[in-house]
Amino acid sequence: MGRILGVDYGDSRIGLALSDPLKMIASPFQTIRNEGSEKRLQSIQTLTEEQEVESIVVGLPIGMKGQETAQTKKVREFADSLSVLNLPIYLEDERLSSVSAEKSMIIQKIKTGHNKGMIDQRAAAILLQQFLDKQNR
Repeated sequence: MGRILGVDYGDSRIGLALSDPLKMIASPFQTIRNEGSEKRLQSIQTLTEEQEVESIVVGLPIGMKGQETAQTKKVREFADSLSVLNLPIYLEDERLSSVSAEKSMIIQKIKTGHNKGMIDQRAAAILLQQFLDKQNR
């Protein structure tokens, strides 16, 4: 049974989350540095092979009024670049996932200033869980 990879794309860092094999629960996994298309694609490809990923969910940053932004375009281009992995790619509205991730860390008394990577991982887990919940209804 394969897993689903959740991706919170950012210009500096990319937060990653993985589902459990039953595709019920999303968990923060890791953060990779966004060091150019070749490096990030290689990192994601290695991860998909090691973790037996069968599909990828990429968080799509849509403006609060539902409009596309400059970051939306970057994320669509990034998602298109993943097509070489020959896996199904899904886009999931990620509005406020990073805010929710940061708030959850504050509630748990985890400092957010030096833990930006952890915020990215949690944001990826939030958007992946949102996707999983829709699929499992």
